[in-house]
Amino acid sequence: MTGMLKDKTRFVPPPKLPPPTPVGDLGDAEMRMAQDLLFFAYRDFTNVADQVLDELGLGRAHHRALHFIGRNPGITVSSLLAVLRITKQSLALVLNQLVDEGFVGQAPGFEDRRLRLLTLTDKGSALEHRLFEAQRNRIARAYTAAGPAGVQGFRAVMRGIMDRGARDYMDGTGSAEDT
Repeated sequence: MTGMLKDKTRFVPPPKLPPPTPVGDLGDAEMRMAQDLLFFAYRDFTNVADQVLDELGLGRAHHRALHFIGRNPGITVSSLLAVLRITKQSLALVLNQLVDEGFVGQAPGFEDRRLRLLTLTDKGSALEHRLFEAQRNRIARAYTAAGPAGVQGFRAVMRGIMDRGARDYMDGTGSAEDT
């Protein structure tokens, strides 16, 4: 797996952080701890999917595209660009590979034939489901351990980190490109 330390003797642990502080204290130590938690959670959350993607010669950009196409069948390329916030060139590389390898299908728009509507093929749906299940298990364990109040707190913090467009998208009230 890329990014893994090969020589564990070179690992230098971070300095001991203070215990969590009350919510009212938003000092540097608390914010550094929040960053560490986000970085490590992201690393471990994505690692389970990375293992599957590596087998297929795919990466995280492919995973994000599969996820949002699966969640939004018929999404246009421009809408996917807005959600992913990557360049047209980067998305073109990702989509071309997913289409060429049979994971994504595209069709012209109903009213505007210049639009490309994206959907997962059966092969793409199977892969997206495999990736989802790998990550679902990790999230389910964390949700169970945190309990309902912890899950609500997690959602509140994550929504607080997102910009307005992302929150509106999650609520179904707007486009991810709105800020």
